[in-house]
Amino acid sequence: MVALRHGIRANASQFSLLVLLVVFLGAVVGVERSVLPLLAGEAFGIASATATLSFLIAFGFSKALANYAAGSLADRVGRRAIMRAGWLFGVAVPPLIMVAPSWGWVTAANLLLGINQGLVWSTTIIMKIDLAGPSRRGLATGVNEFAGYLAVAGSALAAGYLAEAHGIRFAPFALALLAAVAGLLLSLSVLRDTDRHVDLERALLQPNGEDLGEDLPVTRVGMRLPSNRGLWGANQAGFCNNLKEGVAWGLFPLYFAQHGLGLREIGWIAATYPALWGSVQLVTGALSDRVGRRSLITGGLVVQAMALLAFAAVEGFGFWMASAVLLGLGTAAVYPTLIAQVGDLVPPQERASAIGLYRLWRDFGYVAGALVAGVAADLLGYRTAIALVGALMAASALLARELLPAPQSSRAAGWAGELETGR
Repeated sequence: MVALRHGIRANASQFSLLVLLVVFLGAVVGVERSVLPLLAGEAFGIASATATLSFLIAFGFSKALANYAAGSLADRVGRRAIMRAGWLFGVAVPPLIMVAPSWGWVTAANLLLGINQGLVWSTTIIMKIDLAGPSRRGLATGVNEFAGYLAVAGSALAAGYLAEAHGIRFAPFALALLAAVAGLLLSLSVLRDTDRHVDLERALLQPNGEDLGEDLPVTRVGMRLPSNRGLWGANQAGFCNNLKEGVAWGLFPLYFAQHGLGLREIGWIAATYPALWGSVQLVTGALSDRVGRRSLITGGLVVQAMALLAFAAVEGFGFWMASAVLLGLGTAAVYPTLIAQVGDLVPPQERASAIGLYRLWRDFGYVAGALVAGVAADLLGYRTAIALVGALMAASALLARELLPAPQSSRAAGWAGELETGR
């Protein structure tokens, strides 16, 4: 029997399977990024941005709660059980949108999509971190987000082409259905749980039976100051990072269509942002293991703010593509680094709960972003709404700089040294 070890290479088959599962997961949600806001007007005659973005409010609310549930339940019922339940919700989403007689059905489908994404995406991250061990935590999250968001980009681009060639209602969501079915079948058949890797890490951290995590009851102090400034700083940064998705996912297709872009062009812009986000974070996740988390997080938030202001200030396909590149780079610096930062701040036995709590707050950003972007767009116009969210991103960067720990203060640095031989 092969000895149990931490490390990506040592657990290559299961780690690769988790990468494939997050690819299918990204493909399910990516379809919506280029076509769903446009479906509101074309199929249901909805003109209000606020009403259109109700689907994103539903998605963000249910995804946030599902993230928290995944984190709090993963240690009790097992990661694999959470994963399988999430895929069962996912396979119901595309058929509901295909046959929806009203926009309310689409909103309800996105409640289920949020549960699917929250349960499965949280679990893939937690399981990869379990397998990789503490000294490769940033790399593991970077690989996860790299794979997931490249899939988001690919399916967003494919959805734009399918919608233009075969109509916006059915063909794009057939692609999402195929991905959801594939994810469900794999999670039911060959996926293994990672509880033994958690036990191994805890045993290596506690050779004398000492509980290193008694001073960090995450589920009780995660959002209170000053008891855990680092988690508060990470949670607010994640919240604002996804607040901008109210613009990027909800408003951009409407904004671009208003200025005369076709479905293929919208698909390219909608794909470019997550493509850069996905590919570059493979580097930034690993880089954060070496240079620390805080500078990447604060810098990435500033770059995102600049990109949103550029979207509001310029006009035309080429300029918007350049702004999408900038937005993707900024998000790539922040996204995997924040998850790794949360992992740094807590002991392994509380990691799943801490990540679930972080993702709860982060994905409530979808709800706030949809409300802020929709109301601001209806009252003040698209450009002002986009610029307003850019200003909020800049404010979040200042808060993150103040609250996140300096690299040398991370407890994970010490833990990694203790576990070096267990990689």
